[in-house]
Amino acid sequence: MATKKNNFEEQLTELQKIVANLENGNVPLEDALKEFQAGVKLSRDLNQKLTAAEETVAKLVDSDGTEHQLDPNNAAAPEE
Repeated sequence: MATKKNNFEEQLTELQKIVANLENGNVPLEDALKEFQAGVKLSRDLNQKLTAAEETVAKLVDSDGTEHQLDPNNAAAPEE
């Protein structure tokens, strides 16, 4: 079972191991269900971290400290 990890790369590696184990098909049903649940939780955690990182990267800060969000459809122009 996965332990609580805060590092994105470690969590991603753990999720990849779970997926590989489940794809292998040699995991008893009860263990597969536990691994699946752990994988779903890791997937959600990773998605939240990616969303937060995207929001941070998408901000532009003017010299006066004003923040602007980047338009995801046009990275060259900030949203008004």
